[in-house]
Amino acid sequence: MMNLKKDAAYSLLVPTSMGVRLTPMDGQPFHCSDLFKMQVTSAETNVASVASFLGLKVKVLTAFVKDSPVARMIKDNLAGRHMDYEGKEFEQGGPWGLRHQFNLADSGFGSRGPRVQNDRAGEVGRLLNVKDFDLDRIFGKEGVKMVHMSGLVAALSPESSKFCLEIARTAKKYGSLISFDLNYRASFWVGREEELGATFAEIASLSDVLIGNEEDFQLCLKIKGPEAGGKGIAEKIDSFKEMVERVRAAYPNATAFATTLRQVVNANNHLWGAIANVEGSWQVVEPRSITVLDRIGGGDGFVGGFLYAILKGWDPEKWIQFGWASGALATTHLTDYAQPADEDQIWSIWNGNARVKR
Repeated sequence: MMNLKKDAAYSLLVPTSMGVRLTPMDGQPFHCSDLFKMQVTSAETNVASVASFLGLKVKVLTAFVKDSPVARMIKDNLAGRHMDYEGKEFEQGGPWGLRHQFNLADSGFGSRGPRVQNDRAGEVGRLLNVKDFDLDRIFGKEGVKMVHMSGLVAALSPESSKFCLEIARTAKKYGSLISFDLNYRASFWVGREEELGATFAEIASLSDVLIGNEEDFQLCLKIKGPEAGGKGIAEKIDSFKEMVERVRAAYPNATAFATTLRQVVNANNHLWGAIANVEGSWQVVEPRSITVLDRIGGGDGFVGGFLYAILKGWDPEKWIQFGWASGALATTHLTDYAQPADEDQIWSIWNGNARVKR
């Protein structure tokens, strides 16, 4: 099984590019709304929130725009989520200079699905650079049990790609576990296919946990796709199993592979499941009906719960259970991240117990 570092200051570390999300109030579409909620977001801190709200020490490596009120909002939010952060402050460079990304996303309602647009022009996170961080101090002196990174940051820019790759190399050097969510985005890969293919392959070769669906493994790691596919849940499970056997052969260092299973009945009713392979043994959560307030962040919640269970040293069968329930919890929040009150709240979701607790 996975060996966790002892006497590490941080249980989980995430490199990320922070931004904000604008969401219309009352479940309305973006284009016909005039009242919006603004919240801090990033896929990687969404994942880390499960651990931070449940009391594990989390560190965020990122970049900020100096003197920006949005940067201040982000710092205050991370502190409120019990996360330590570290990052260089870059001068804005005038009105057309740097800023934090904006995510324009409504929640959908009933028969109307949500719509999302990312506005990443001038994104300060593209400047993430290994020279701005003392990785030997962070991993060697402070100590980190596990690093989680995603393909969103690894593909954001040539600098951020090198940054993530060096983090993976340093984590391996100091005995930290590595989790990698492939998160393929076609627009990030245009004109950089060879470069990113090599970067993703090396990070994957160093990783202990690989997260991704069939498309992620095919497009990021060039793994041959399933022989036959289908749209049904049973077909998706079978094709994922077939794919992972090839991934395991190509990346034998990894111990666990996982993905979620989602079938959308409507915007507020999903069939939610998950599948994982841990050291060759399959764990499957058959899709169950969940009620969804806002689906954004559900997948990150799953990964966060999955990694938390590993960090707690639980048996593998509990990894996918806690991950499934953490993802389900995230979809009941208006934030993109789960904010569990305690472990019992998540286990109550797994057990189907939504009764009032007094």
